[in-house]
Amino acid sequence: MKQQSKKRELSRSIEVAGTGFTVLDRVFADGDLAGETLGGTCGNVLISLALLQRNVTPLLALGDDDEGERLVVEFLEAGASIEHIHLRKDHKSPVLIQILDTRQSRHEFSFICPELNVSLPRYHSINESELTPAISMLATCEIFYADRLSVSILEAMRTAWSAGAIIFFEPSEIEDDNLYLEALSMVSILKYSADRLGDVEGHEHYKNVKIVTHGSAGLEISDSFSRVWCEAVRASSVIDTCGSGDMVSVGLIDWLLAEDLDMSSLELDSLIDGVVAGQHLAAENCAYTGARGIFAKRGSHFAKEILHGSWSCS
Repeated sequence: MKQQSKKRELSRSIEVAGTGFTVLDRVFADGDLAGETLGGTCGNVLISLALLQRNVTPLLALGDDDEGERLVVEFLEAGASIEHIHLRKDHKSPVLIQILDTRQSRHEFSFICPELNVSLPRYHSINESELTPAISMLATCEIFYADRLSVSILEAMRTAWSAGAIIFFEPSEIEDDNLYLEALSMVSILKYSADRLGDVEGHEHYKNVKIVTHGSAGLEISDSFSRVWCEAVRASSVIDTCGSGDMVSVGLIDWLLAEDLDMSSLELDSLIDGVVAGQHLAAENCAYTGARGIFAKRGSHFAKEILHGSWSCS
């Protein structure tokens, strides 16, 4: 096993490569503008892993504007590689409004600016021009993460999968059934919300690890042999639940890397500890404002302490 790990270390220079929904979050807390920060599921997962000192390479298409530059700087300051973040002159970087009510512990999202009542720029997938220079990088990553699909994203997934990477797919919606079914044939870990995708066709044919979240109730993790329910971890304080699902993904991916698992060793029993570690990180994160509040207020070292605790699924 040690010899196999050594070979993997020599052959793979990127721990996590990923692409998908990455935006500038403009946060309004209790009616006032509280700040702006990198957001989106993919963005939150990748930058959090970089803050945990994982070798992370985002593959993204942003706008050549102030918002895009800000997102690049945030990734750079977190320690991620920015070599494959592309700033397009013909697009604007996506901006998402988060409206937070800290008294009610509620949040909602909008692409409409509440101050000007105008539509804000939306997310754009990578295309072939961004994919082509990233092919060699994708062939060296240990884990490929995506939360959106397009023809180019599917090709990026296929490149990483063909080279033996773990494919972690976390869709929030399905826009193209054919792309989705093709992606499932390569996915190692499928994670989705029961509220959003519980009735989508195709899940019944998926045989690898599946994580279905049920909000504050908990989550279900299964493979083709067994199924386990993990109760939600009780949060000591709840100010903002934004980013809870992202933190579960962060905890699991960090744990996969720490345990040096590959596609051949992904089974339910080998993943539960990582899922539960992520649940604990999510619970702690609820005490702070923002999708990565725990990193902003307590720092990466505290987040690592949470992830490396001794947890079990109740």
